[in-house]
Amino acid sequence: MGRGIILYQSKYGAARKYAEWIKEATGFEAVEVKQAEIGEVIRYDVIILCGGIYASGIAGISFLRKHFDRLKEKQVMVFAVGASPYDEKALEEVKTVNLKGELASIPLYYGRGMWDEEKMTWKDRTLCRMLKKAVAKKDPDTYEPWMKALMSADGKQCDWTDRSYLEPILKDFKKI
Repeated sequence: MGRGIILYQSKYGAARKYAEWIKEATGFEAVEVKQAEIGEVIRYDVIILCGGIYASGIAGISFLRKHFDRLKEKQVMVFAVGASPYDEKALEEVKTVNLKGELASIPLYYGRGMWDEEKMTWKDRTLCRMLKKAVAKKDPDTYEPWMKALMSADGKQCDWTDRSYLEPILKDFKKI
């Protein structure tokens, strides 16, 4: 498999939790993106970015974009974490937004995260409330999976993290 590193950016803890689980399963080092130095990262054969999804953007993806010219010969993978249940269509949209151009060949994996409005920043709470108001105007029979998740989590503390979400990425590690 070679030497590997997990870079993670976690706002509320779910991406960090998955990064730690990947670390346990692989023996790779886990480092916060903001602490990562490209000179150190390029010493590894496998680079995994683990980041939360916020407004369709994957936290930490800017590190890959900025340094991809030095990482393109490496095995790079992205594990995105979000509050919604797994949905192939939604994940394809996230991939289209985040992994375009040179990054298009990077495999994308998904794990469900956490929800706790009390821990959210004022800005995130406000955006979520606005989104909930917009979704509430729709017919519930037409809700997409993320809309159902948003409406059902309202006012609750939810932790949907689960090691089983790691199975696809760990299976692909074995192929490397």
